[in-house]
Amino acid sequence: MSHYFCRLNPPRPTFARDITDDERAIMARHAAYWRGHLDAGRVEIFGMVADPTAPWGFLVANVEDQAAVSALTAKDPVMVDAHGFSYDVFPMPLGAVTR
Repeated sequence: MSHYFCRLNPPRPTFARDITDDERAIMARHAAYWRGHLDAGRVEIFGMVADPTAPWGFLVANVEDQAAVSALTAKDPVMVDAHGFSYDVFPMPLGAVTR
């Protein structure tokens, strides 16, 4: 298993302040999607970072390889519904330290 840090970039810097009802619904599906992977052990943690320049999302995946993390992020409802989100994915070569 390998760990990957994934950064979810919102479609615009103001997303957290001016989210629409449709976007709020897709974010609920997004959270449920990742909660399922958290419960299954494929994700260690996920959430939002309150970056003052523009908030963004993150997760740490614990999967077999780059292809597996790419498959997970591609199936995220925010990506499937093509609302302008993108992911940056970075391998964590030394893994993640957890309790």
